[in-house]
Amino acid sequence: MMPEHKKKKSEVSEKKKRKLEKLVAEEEPLAQKKPLKKKKKLKAKISSDPLDTEVSQANTVSDEEKQDEQELTPEERRTLERKLKKERKKEQRKQLQEAGIHVVKENPQKPSGAELALDYLISWANKREEWKFQKTRQTWLLLHMYDSNKVPDKHFSILLDYLEGLRGRAREVTVEKAEMLMKKLDASESEDSSLSEKSERIRQVLQLLS
Repeated sequence: MMPEHKKKKSEVSEKKKRKLEKLVAEEEPLAQKKPLKKKKKLKAKISSDPLDTEVSQANTVSDEEKQDEQELTPEERRTLERKLKKERKKEQRKQLQEAGIHVVKENPQKPSGAELALDYLISWANKREEWKFQKTRQTWLLLHMYDSNKVPDKHFSILLDYLEGLRGRAREVTVEKAEMLMKKLDASESEDSSLSEKSERIRQVLQLLS
């Protein structure tokens, strides 16, 4: 009886051993698959990195901007370039201020009304094809043409040629003012040389326009 009992016991142990080996064999493929899952997770984590996402988005935006620039008209492109130039200058000033460097903004000096009016007159004489009528410049010339300090002699001779082209109300008003100024000068007993020069200019204008 004893040997038979030992035999059954050994058979039970053998069965347990085989069952255990089977379980181990089934678990080994699972153990090999787990690292793959980790790799997938790691890859997913890397792709979801905010920095990578920002770089990807930035590249996409850059491509879109390039495409938009290609579709812009020349005028729109110039406008965009001016805008970008202003932004760059603003950023440079900001950096200089942060560095403690004081920037003095240079404002280019604008030409005076006298300079603009005289240039307008010279342009009429020398560049007739490019010249364009400007009422503001003409008004200044008509107002100051008797003052040799504001309209020098070399410009006054050109102005007389210009006045020949006056028409309509502008011509009438110029004649009326010249006659009124002449009456005032004739009534004056002053022997000031500047007044005599002014009087001479008025006579020339009246002779030309009357």
